Amino acid sequence: MAKFIVPKEIYHGLGSLENVKELKGKKAVIVIGGSSVKKNGSLQRTRDLLKEVNIESVVFEGVEADPSIATVLTGAQFFTQEQPDVIIGLGGCSAIDAAKAMWVYYEYPDSKLEELAQPFAVKPLRNKAIFVAIPTTSGTGTEITGLAVITDTEKGTKYPIVSHELTPDVAIVDGKLCKSMPAHVTANTGLDALSHAVEAYVSNIADRYNDALAKHATDLIFKYLPTAVNEPENEEARQSMHDASSMAGMAFTNVWLGIVHSMSHQLGGTFGIPHGCANAILMPNVIRFNSQVTDKYNELAALFGKTNAEELAQEIAVLRSKVGTISTIKEYGIDEKGWAEKIDLLAENALKDPCTLFNPRKPKLEEIKAIYQACYEGLKVNF
Repeated sequence: MAKFIVPKEIYHGLGSLENVKELKGKKAVIVIGGSSVKKNGSLQRTRDLLKEVNIESVVFEGVEADPSIATVLTGAQFFTQEQPDVIIGLGGCSAIDAAKAMWVYYEYPDSKLEELAQPFAVKPLRNKAIFVAIPTTSGTGTEITGLAVITDTEKGTKYPIVSHELTPDVAIVDGKLCKSMPAHVTANTGLDALSHAVEAYVSNIADRYNDALAKHATDLIFKYLPTAVNEPENEEARQSMHDASSMAGMAFTNVWLGIVHSMSHQLGGTFGIPHGCANAILMPNVIRFNSQVTDKYNELAALFGKTNAEELAQEIAVLRSKVGTISTIKEYGIDEKGWAEKIDLLAENALKDPCTLFNPRKPKLEEIKAIYQACYEGLKVNF
C-alpha cells in the first residue's frame, strides 16, 4: 500500500500568479531572498493581489543562497511578532525552504535542527498558518514537496528536514516569473530538477504514480532546458521547465531521493557548490553504481532512443556540457589537499543522510568515497 501526497491546490500555467486572490486569511508574511523578486516585479504584484482580497502583507527578506539556521530562527521571531495566518515563500528554493523551516519554529519554538532532520520528525502544522509556495526558479520542486534543506554554518552541514507536514497547502507554478533567471541559475536549477526525476524513478519505493511523473519530467527537461538557458524570454520553455520541476517534485516527495542528493548535500554544505551543479556532477557515476541492481535506468534511456544505463549517464553528461555546467568537483576550485582532508567526513555524512535510505543500492562507506573521488577527478566509476 502506498500514499500519494501533493499540495491541496496547484495553480499552474502562464499568468497563474493571479490565483493569489483565491487565498483566505487576514495577514501574510512573504519570505524572500535578495532583490530579484523586487526587480522583476513579482513581489509587488503578489502584495497587490493580496491587497485586492483584503489580506495585509509584510515582508521578511534577506534569505541567503543556502539558508542557515540563524536566518530561520530570526524569521521565526519575525513571524511571532507579526502573527500571520498565511505564510508565503516567494522566490527560489532557498526562500521557500527557509519559509518552511520558519513555519515549523513559529508553531514549535523549541524545535532543534538535528532532531528535525530525523525522518518524519516534524509535528503537525497548520495550527497558526497555512503555507503558500510561489517559485521563481525551475528546479527544486520545493513548492510541491515535504522537504526543506537548512544549513548549520558552524558545522558545515546541510540538514534535510523531511516530512509531509511541510507540503505546501497551495502552489502557484507560473512560468512568467522565471524569465529573469540568469543562464547559470536556469542551468543549475534545471539539472537539479532532472536529478529529482531520475532519482525518484529508481527509488527503492518507487511506484507507477510517481514513475509517470518522473519519466515525463525527464523528457521535458531534456527537450526544454537548453532553450530555457539560451532563450530566457521563451515562455513555452519557461513554463515547460516550471512544470517539469513541479512534476519531478511530486514524484520525489512521495518516493524520496537517493545518494546523488545524500552526497550533494555535503558538497554544498562544505564547499558551497551550487546544489544543481553538484547533482549534475554526481549523477552519471551514481547511475553507473546503481545500475548494478536496477534496470529502470534503461527505461529512461529509451526516451532518447538509447538502451542502457551507461548511455543515459552519457546523455546527462552531454546535457550538462550543453548548458555550460562544470563536469568535475575539482573544477569548482577545490585543491587536492583540501579535498583529501574532507572526503572521509563527506562520505560519513552522506551515508547518514536520510536520502540514502531510498537509494536502490545500499552503499558502503568506501563505495561512497570512490564515487566522490571519481567525480572529483572526472573519471568513471567501475563497480
